[in-house]
Amino acid sequence: MHRIIDSGLTKPPAPHEWAIEAGGTLYSVHVPIRPDGTIENGNATLQAEVTFSDLETTLQAAGYSLEDVVLVQIYLTSLEHKSDVDSVYRGFFQDPLPVRVCVAVSELPTPDTIIEAVATAVKRS
Repeated sequence: MHRIIDSGLTKPPAPHEWAIEAGGTLYSVHVPIRPDGTIENGNATLQAEVTFSDLETTLQAAGYSLEDVVLVQIYLTSLEHKSDVDSVYRGFFQDPLPVRVCVAVSELPTPDTIIEAVATAVKRS
């Protein structure tokens, strides 16, 4: 059974949900979008803060926490942003850290964004 998670974010313009829970696992995608639907288009630090805040809000709405995250996939428009994003990331996640991949892409579908993150969370028993 699938459960769509309402995290309070504006519905994405693309044909997808922000988060779905299925089989005790939460799958979610995050861009630097504020609850009012505006996009943070500032530097990597600001965009990462909004993106990971959205992740935390989504997790809470679904009954999960950051400690339940087992995998984070980060897409950046340039690896030059990686150190700034890493600094923000360390403020959200504590040991043991989730498995993570960080890749550079030429472009992201949300205009003016330099980060997109996909997270998978599993409730601890």
